[in-house]
Amino acid sequence: MTDGDEQPPGRTTDGDEPRPTVDADRDADASAANLSAAADASADDTRAENAATPAGVDAAVDTIAPAPAPAPDAASLPHPAAGPASYPVPLVQPDPTRTVRQRRRWPLWTALGLALGLVAGAVPGVLLRESAPDAAGRSAANADPGTAAQRRLGERMLALLDRQAAALVGADRAGFLAVAEPAARPTLSRRYAALRALRVTTWRPAADGVPEAVEGRPGEWRQTVTVGYCFVVPDCAPSTVELGARWRLAGEEPRLTALEPSEADPAGVRPWQMNDLAVTVGKRVVVATTPAQRRKLPGLLAQAETAARAADRYAIGGRPPDRYLVYYAGKGEWQRWYGGGRPKWTAGYAVGVGGGRHDVVLNAQIVTPAGLDDLLRHELTHAASLPDRGYADRADWWLVEGLAEYAGADGQPVHRYDGLTEVRDLLRGGWSGRLEAVAPADDASDDRVGGAYGVGYLAVRHLVDRYGEQRMLDFYRAVVHQGRTPEQAADEVFGDPWSMLHDDCVAYVRAVVG
Repeated sequence: MTDGDEQPPGRTTDGDEPRPTVDADRDADASAANLSAAADASADDTRAENAATPAGVDAAVDTIAPAPAPAPDAASLPHPAAGPASYPVPLVQPDPTRTVRQRRRWPLWTALGLALGLVAGAVPGVLLRESAPDAAGRSAANADPGTAAQRRLGERMLALLDRQAAALVGADRAGFLAVAEPAARPTLSRRYAALRALRVTTWRPAADGVPEAVEGRPGEWRQTVTVGYCFVVPDCAPSTVELGARWRLAGEEPRLTALEPSEADPAGVRPWQMNDLAVTVGKRVVVATTPAQRRKLPGLLAQAETAARAADRYAIGGRPPDRYLVYYAGKGEWQRWYGGGRPKWTAGYAVGVGGGRHDVVLNAQIVTPAGLDDLLRHELTHAASLPDRGYADRADWWLVEGLAEYAGADGQPVHRYDGLTEVRDLLRGGWSGRLEAVAPADDASDDRVGGAYGVGYLAVRHLVDRYGEQRMLDFYRAVVHQGRTPEQAADEVFGDPWSMLHDDCVAYVRAVVG
């Protein structure tokens, strides 16, 4: 989390800047042959790869985790988490009867994980754990301290997980698997390969309490573990994931039988926990997908790198993410990654994973070449601008989504925004005229949703035109990061009363759409 006193960078666009375009399929076809050689390299060679490629990676490198080995017993296989899923916020769905215009005509759901204490249907926010592991990889356990025997057993288990972590970061596949039972190794091999493909640089396990005996299964134990991890960048502020470690005692020695996703992890199952991955790494973005979608990676990376440069401008506190992580999900993966369960027309979302990071997921079934640039700018701006723990007031929805839409529009003239018709329809009925009440309901129509996003965009655009990007971002920081009311923030940042500015924003919206 950035210091509340730091000031964000920003500049005012003139509305006529050219919009970068990248043909994903063209670049993919041109680069696929070069990436194939890198993709076929063995995962065991990743030690040399990491030694040759520092954190500031200039060239994209595509790595594919090896194909699945024969499946182990069901107990060791990963499974989707059953914990609470992220709350998505939709944009507009395509109308098949309309002509597709240059900007997107499909929905854009920004799933911002459910904050602790919020009930279903309440406020969107980002759920992050109260505390991540510290620099030593240990977090304060708040569970039952257990018996002395349990504590000793837990220490032995954690020592084995520490050995496994060192092997993972050190590209020692044999060492990574050595702590596990033979039946668990095929699944762990895939996990190892996916993490190595993502350039894991930090893996710090910490036990959450003491191990517990599995009822009815003598000699078997389960243990909840929180892992702090980093990709590409060493010594980052780690993201965190909860894992369920299962063990079997061989004499006095614990042997790992499974390392499963935890049903208690609110972000759901990470892609690297479930799938083989093809990965490409750029200067600002890591893009990953399944091997079946690997030919898309060169174009996706090129467009994501361009979008990242735009999103970096909106990093609150002046510190953009060290890397943006974008997953491109096929049909099956979309239903499982991060808990799945999102509407069938969802195009993309951002979900908090700890360490101030938000992973971005794109729906390969819906994303179109014409809309990909806007989508990436929108989602990466969420990743750059949202506070570590998300925002907790639905009344701020217009500001959060308005900023992302403003970034997605990329400085284009207001009259080219592809949602003005929906805004006009919204103004004719179905909205009170209050910005704090514009957020759409979960079952809102596509036009209602598109109109709400358009209102947010136009309101933010008016603030930028009037005060400049810098002061608009200061206002955003005061409201979304610091919890100020718009009344307090407007007085502090703009020196004008919010009641007047609110009405001016709404008047601007009405004037634009006529």
